[in-house]
Amino acid sequence: MLALLQLLIAVFAIYSALKFDGEIRLLIPLGCLISMFIVSRVDRQKSEKTTARKTFLKSELDRVREKEDARFKEQDFFTIESLLWPKSELLLVDAVHSVFRELGFKVSTGIHYGSVDRIVRIPDTQKSFGVEILMSERDVAGTHPKINRALQFEKEKRENEKTLIIGSTHIHRPLSERDQVNNVSPELIDFFARHSIVFIPTYHLYQFWQRAKEGEVDIFGVFQRIYSHPGGIFSPKGF
Repeated sequence: MLALLQLLIAVFAIYSALKFDGEIRLLIPLGCLISMFIVSRVDRQKSEKTTARKTFLKSELDRVREKEDARFKEQDFFTIESLLWPKSELLLVDAVHSVFRELGFKVSTGIHYGSVDRIVRIPDTQKSFGVEILMSERDVAGTHPKINRALQFEKEKRENEKTLIIGSTHIHRPLSERDQVNNVSPELIDFFARHSIVFIPTYHLYQFWQRAKEGEVDIFGVFQRIYSHPGGIFSPKGF
């Protein structure tokens, strides 16, 4: 698509050089050349991000195959891509659902609520989460529709239920930068704290998922801590 755009710009530059007179005959082709340069930079950055994503997924595949992990499934890699680089919110919801189910949580669609994506219960406890799942090109702002839904669930929830938001943010940034960006706006952090709502980036959920499969963390213990969190962004530090 970007290559076609460059071709169209080049054609217009040639057309303008032949048809126009005076300064405009020079200015329009110059502007076209600058536009082609910008488009080529965007195309290169997009290609680099795509290559980085494919390299990451291949490294994960190689890592699991080297260990001959019996729990490995090809589906894992579709889940990883949908978590970290979601193409739609529906795919992201399905990916989060798959991760919780694989980790051993009790997951349901929250049929008794119209304002929550999933209900996730910690096994052998009465503790449950009403989970809202969202995606955002940048940090999450208070205007995101899922924030209103989370607040609605906060009003409707039953005893022993806690509101949890899981968000895939900055989805076009490399993974190496995901821990260096704000996932929610400062105003929203204060809002979450005041309403005892906890937020987890999908990148951190992915890390917990992988470490739990390796036996490095007690995933139910992690979510017990999340359940006890007063509100705001849950930090994975210390796990």
